[in-house]
Amino acid sequence: MASLLLRVRTKMGLFAHRRTIDLLEGGYASVHHGRSHDFDDLRAYVPGDEVKDIDWKATARHGEPLVKRYIASRRQNLVLVMDTGRNMAATATSGESKKDIALMAAGALAYIAAKHGDVVSLVAGDSSGTRAHPAGATEAHLETLLRQVDRRVDLDAPTSDLASVLEWVARGIRRRSMLLVVTDDVAIDERITRLLRRLRAQHEVVWLTIGDADLMTRTGHGGEVFDVREMSGLPAYLRENAQLRREFDDSSVRRVGDTERELLALGISSQRLGSQAEVVPGLFALIEKHRRVGR
Repeated sequence: MASLLLRVRTKMGLFAHRRTIDLLEGGYASVHHGRSHDFDDLRAYVPGDEVKDIDWKATARHGEPLVKRYIASRRQNLVLVMDTGRNMAATATSGESKKDIALMAAGALAYIAAKHGDVVSLVAGDSSGTRAHPAGATEAHLETLLRQVDRRVDLDAPTSDLASVLEWVARGIRRRSMLLVVTDDVAIDERITRLLRRLRAQHEVVWLTIGDADLMTRTGHGGEVFDVREMSGLPAYLRENAQLRREFDDSSVRRVGDTERELLALGISSQRLGSQAEVVPGLFALIEKHRRVGR
C-alpha cells in the first residue's frame, strides 16, 4: 500500500515552489516565538524572516542571504482535529475529493511540525463517536494518523458532529497545544461558539474549511448531483434554474463571510481550501493570519 505521507510530500513539491514551502516552515517556526530554540542548520532567506536570524558570515561566503534555522528545545504539540463524517467524502470546489485535500493539509502541517521537533496527535470523529490517537513525531507515526483519517472517511460513514469532537478536545487535551481544525462548511452555532471560546483560552486554534463543490450548472446541461449529508439528489432542472443559481451564489458568499467573521471574533484565524494545489499557500496564509491575530 502506497504511503500517504510520501504522497503528501510529493504533492507539496509538485504544487508549491520550494520558496513557498520555506515560507510555510518559517511561519510555523515563528508561531512559537516565545520558546527557547537550539541552532539546527542554515537555509536561504525568504521574505518575512527576521533580520536578526541572518548569518552574515555564511551570507558573505555563499554570496546570498542565509538565515539560521532553529529547532525547539522544548517540544510543542500539534493536534489534528479532524471531521471524519461522510460529508468529508464529498466533492470539493475543484472537483477533487474533500478527503484528499484534508489529508494533504493535515499531512503537510504535521510533517513540518515533526521536522521542527514537535509532536503530532490526532482527534477525529463523527456522529458515531470521537477517537484520539497519541502524540509522536516519527514518519511512521504520521503515516498511522493519516491512515486513521483515510479509513474513517467514506460515503458510508456516519454524519458529521464537529461539536462533539471539539467537546472531546476541550475535556481531553490538557497540555497547551496548537489545534488544527479541518472540517466541511459548517455553521458556527451557539454550541460550537461556546466550545471554541473555551478552547481558545487554553490553546492556539487555527481552522481550515474544505470548500463545497458548486452545485449549480453554469453552462450547458448538467446531470443530477447527490448530497452526501442528506443522502438525496438535486435534480438537473433545479441546478439549471437561473433564479436558484443567483440565490445559491448569494447564500454561499454570505455563509463563507459569516463563518470567517464569527471565527475572527473568537480570535481564530481561518482559511478556505478548494483544491490540493491551494494547500501549501493556504497553510502559509493561515499561519500568517494566526501570527497577526496573536500580536
